[in-house]
Amino acid sequence: MGCPAGPGIPHLAMRHLLLIIAALGLARPALAADLAHGEVLYNARCGACHSPDADRVGPHHRGVVGRVAGTVEGFAYSPALKAAGLTWTPDLLDRWLTKPAALVPGTRMVFRVADPADRADIIAYLESLK
Repeated sequence: MGCPAGPGIPHLAMRHLLLIIAALGLARPALAADLAHGEVLYNARCGACHSPDADRVGPHHRGVVGRVAGTVEGFAYSPALKAAGLTWTPDLLDRWLTKPAALVPGTRMVFRVADPADRADIIAYLESLK
C-alpha cells in the first residue's frame, strides 16, 4: 500500500510530520495568554509597587509596552535602567520578569515571575493598558 502523500514522501516520515503538526496544534491553546488572569496576577504580585496610572515604588505601567525604559517623567529610576536604552516589548518584558538583574545589572527591581504562563498573562494585561 502506498503513501497517500505521494511517492516522494516515505510513509514513516509523513506519519511523524502529522504527529508533529497535531502536537503543535494541541499545544497552542495552552500558550494563549489570559488577560483576566493577568489582571488578577498584576494586582496581587505587582500592585504593591506599581499601578497602571500612579507612580509608586515603581513607575506607572499604562503605556509601558512600546515605551523606552527609564523615561517616565519625574520617576527616579536606577542609573542602570536609565542607561539601558531598552524599549519594552512583550518579549523583553518576558525576559525582564524572568530575572530583571540578568537583563539590566544594577536595576533596583528584584521581583521575578517564575512561571512562564503567569508572565504571559501579566504581559497580556500590560499590553491592554493603552
